[in-house]
Amino acid sequence: MGLVIAIANQKGGVGKTTTAINLAASLATLGKKVLLIDADPQANASSGLGVDMKKVDTSIYDCLINNASAAEAILPTCVERLDIIASRIDLVGAELELLNIENRELVLRSQLKAIRNAYDYILIDCSPSLGLITVNCLTAADSIIIPVQAEYFALEGISKLLNTIKIIKNKLNPRLQIEGFLLTMYDARLRLANQIYEEVKQHFQKLVFDTVIQRNIRLSEAPSYGLPALLYSPDSKGSNNYMMLAREVLAKHKDRG
Repeated sequence: MGLVIAIANQKGGVGKTTTAINLAASLATLGKKVLLIDADPQANASSGLGVDMKKVDTSIYDCLINNASAAEAILPTCVERLDIIASRIDLVGAELELLNIENRELVLRSQLKAIRNAYDYILIDCSPSLGLITVNCLTAADSIIIPVQAEYFALEGISKLLNTIKIIKNKLNPRLQIEGFLLTMYDARLRLANQIYEEVKQHFQKLVFDTVIQRNIRLSEAPSYGLPALLYSPDSKGSNNYMMLAREVLAKHKDRG
């Protein structure tokens, strides 16, 4: 059964979608069958993997609101062994529409039941909010990766996210674990970046990934070409960082085969 990992932080611009795209591509390159679910109305993970939005007949919105099956929504990507369930801007309305649905927090979890066995890993790129869609994602997930930007306000808002995780664990999904805090946009030359890393390490100790994602222009450029960094610039720092992260995730779950 596939491991479901949500990538979430209600703070925007922390490298959440970059992590979703590049970790998914790296896991697939290492031989795992991976599904990426784009649960963000901005649909950046979809466009970042070259999905032609005009050709998306069934999106995550349809799975949440229109009873379309997850299997119907799966599309191949430019990366071998990596599939995607794309998003569209109409997902913005799903927050309100979900209010009228019975067991509204459990819709995504029930959708994934039918396809979990087809994948080793299912990654979910969450929207930068703590609304009903993100609650659905966290209720469906086994664990959560929290990207943290190496900047002054890095830990701002994390307590709110941790509180949401605690509530979801208590009421909806007792198996939800923190996979790890991932430091992103890291520049080793800056004293502040090193201070932030130490602060995050001090706060969360073993929950912090050893891998850090360095600030890298190739990572920023790759989505505009509809490619993960691995295909756009295989030897770049960003590509290497995410491959290291993928290996760290696999090592953590090696008993899963």
